[in-house]
Amino acid sequence: MSNPPSNLTVGLIGLGAMGSGMAQSLRRAGLAPHVFDVRPGVAGQFARDGGTACASAAELAAVCDVVICVVVNAAQTEDVLFGAGGVAAALRRGSVFVMCSTVDPNWAMGLEKRLEAMGRWMLDAPISGGAAKAASGQMTMMAAGRPEAFARCGGALEAMAAKVYRLGDRAGAGSKVKIINQLLAGVHIAAAAEAMALGLREGVDPAALYDVITHSAGNSWMFENRMAHVLAADYTPLSAVDIFVKDLGLVLDMARASKFPLPLSSTAHQMFMQASSAGFAKEDDSAVIKIFPGITLPEKPQPARG
Repeated sequence: MSNPPSNLTVGLIGLGAMGSGMAQSLRRAGLAPHVFDVRPGVAGQFARDGGTACASAAELAAVCDVVICVVVNAAQTEDVLFGAGGVAAALRRGSVFVMCSTVDPNWAMGLEKRLEAMGRWMLDAPISGGAAKAASGQMTMMAAGRPEAFARCGGALEAMAAKVYRLGDRAGAGSKVKIINQLLAGVHIAAAAEAMALGLREGVDPAALYDVITHSAGNSWMFENRMAHVLAADYTPLSAVDIFVKDLGLVLDMARASKFPLPLSSTAHQMFMQASSAGFAKEDDSAVIKIFPGITLPEKPQPARG
């Protein structure tokens, strides 16, 4: 990977579980990012080790060639861009807005048109891999947009991701691929929870079950990762239950538009909806196992996960 040009000015909005790791990767690449987060003090804490904390998203946008937005959904992205003190008006002509949220592909396509009409480029660039891979620069980015937008980013994307897939020359393709990824992720978490719940109900030693499955054909990345949270009885959210209420909802919306049946996705969505309505909305998505009565391990304090 070539180093990004030293004169490239990059900003990142949203220092959550993924965004903070991405900002760290930009800093390691020598880009000293400008950063902003709505939570007081978060940007300043990051900038103590390098980079610049901005008082507002608009202040960040006004000085950056590339603005990377890592917020939860389309509504938050809309507010960042077009809300009070929004980024869209503050962006310089020819700069690039990199949207990393999981959104409806049609909304992404419409956003690209709105920004291009203002003389700004956009990349539809959702991300995957979790907080640990974001922090190590090993995540995956599913990007689509104009060649000029990719060129303008000057290696900043590659500084954050081990894999940057260029999926099309217009927005929408990145979001479609991410939604398909979320179909699999959500179904796999739901299936992993169901399997572990059955094992617990049947009196199987949970640690032994975990060891066997993670060394057998039934394993998945989601079983190995999320059921470790269950064994630790640690539901500190890295990706919350309500993220999959949203994302599997987007999966079903996309399929509904073309009348395409998704029976497994529908069931998984209902499981996450049940967990959310039962009070586990903000817990780690592995808490979907709690919809099965009387089988979860007792909760106990745990050190922070990586």
